[in-house]
Amino acid sequence: MGSQQISIKRLNEILEATIDSIKGTKDEIFEIVSHSRLECKRLEDELKSLQVKIQDTLAQVGRLEDLDKRSRGNLSNKSKNFHLFSENDIKDAYELANGIRVELLLKREEEKNLIERRKEIELRLKSSYEVYKKAENINKQITVATEYLMGNAGNIAATVDELSKKHYLSIKIIEAQEEERSRVARDIHDGPAQSLANVIVKAELCERLLDVDKDRAKNELHNLKWVIRGTLKDVRKIIYDLRPMSLDDLGLIPTLERYISIFEEDTGIKVSLKTYGSFSDLESAIQIAIFRITQESLSNIRKHSKAKSTSIIIEKSLTKINLSIIDDGIGFDPESYRKESNSVSGGFGLMSIKERVELLNGNLHITSSSNLGTKISLFIPLNEED
Repeated sequence: MGSQQISIKRLNEILEATIDSIKGTKDEIFEIVSHSRLECKRLEDELKSLQVKIQDTLAQVGRLEDLDKRSRGNLSNKSKNFHLFSENDIKDAYELANGIRVELLLKREEEKNLIERRKEIELRLKSSYEVYKKAENINKQITVATEYLMGNAGNIAATVDELSKKHYLSIKIIEAQEEERSRVARDIHDGPAQSLANVIVKAELCERLLDVDKDRAKNELHNLKWVIRGTLKDVRKIIYDLRPMSLDDLGLIPTLERYISIFEEDTGIKVSLKTYGSFSDLESAIQIAIFRITQESLSNIRKHSKAKSTSIIIEKSLTKINLSIIDDGIGFDPESYRKESNSVSGGFGLMSIKERVELLNGNLHITSSSNLGTKISLFIPLNEED
C-alpha cells in the first residue's frame, strides 16, 4: 500500500511537471501569436499607406507627362520659328522643358521604388499570416492537451496499476524533449547562427567597400548571397527534421520516398523501398514512428556501417505493421547494444528506435555480424486496445 502511495505521488509530480512545462510552452506560443498578429496589422497599415502614396505618385506622373508633352511641343515650335522669337524665349522654353523632364524622370523612379516596396510588403505580409496561423493552431492544440491532462489528473489513482508498468515513460518523454532541444540548439548554433554571424561581417565589409572598391564590394555581395542561400537551406533542413509537413499532406510512403531520394543523393548509398498493403488509414502516431525509425536507421547506416546498399521493407496487415531495414555494411556486436538497452538513460540511435517501438507496444529484433551487414526487424500492433 505504501509503495502504491509513493507511485501515485511520483506520478502526480511527473504529471504536474509536464503540465507546468506545457503551460510554459503555451505562454511562449501565445507571445508568438500576439507578436505575429501585431506584425500582420502593422504590415497591413503600411501597405494601405503605401497604396495611397502610389496612387498620388501615379497622378503626379500623369500630370508631368502632360506637361512634358506640351513643353516639348512649345520648344519644338519656337525652335522651328526661331526668327519670330528672341534667343531668351527659346532658352527659357528649353530650360522649362528640361526641368519638367528631369522632374518626370525622378517621379517615375519614385513610382518604381514604391511599387517594389509594395511587392516586398505583400510578400512579408503573406509570410506573417502563415506564421500567425500556424502559431495560433499550435496554441489551440497545446490548450487542448493541457486541459486534457488537468482534467484527468484526478484519475491517476484508479489507473495506477496500468501506469506503474511504464512508470519511467514520463521521464523518458522529458529526457527525449531535452535531447531534442539540445540537438536543435546544436544544429542552429553550428549552422544558421554561424552563417548569420558571417553575414553580418560580410555586410559590414560591403558597407566599407562601397566607397573605395565597388568591384570588390560587388564580389562580396555575390558571396553574401550564397551564404544566405546556404543558411536558408540549413533552416529548412532543421524544420524538416523536426516535423516533415509532407506526412500530413502526402502520407507516409511518399514522405519516405522523398527522404530516401535525398539520402541517396547525399550519401551515394543505394536504398530500395518495398511496400505491401494500404497505408492511407494509418494513425498519425504510427506514421511518425515509422518515419523516425527509418530516418534514425539510415542515419546510423550513413555514420557507421560503410554500406553500399540498403533494403527497406514495410508490410501492413489488418493487425500489425512490419518493418525491416537491411544493409550490407560492416556490422557490429549486438551484445554491446543489449548492454546499452538495459540502461535507464539511453541516447539516440538504436536506443531511440527501441524506445519508439516499446511505446507503441511493438517488438524489435536486431541481428548483425562482422562484415555481414545488419538487419533491424520490428512489428507494431494495430489493434486499438494495444
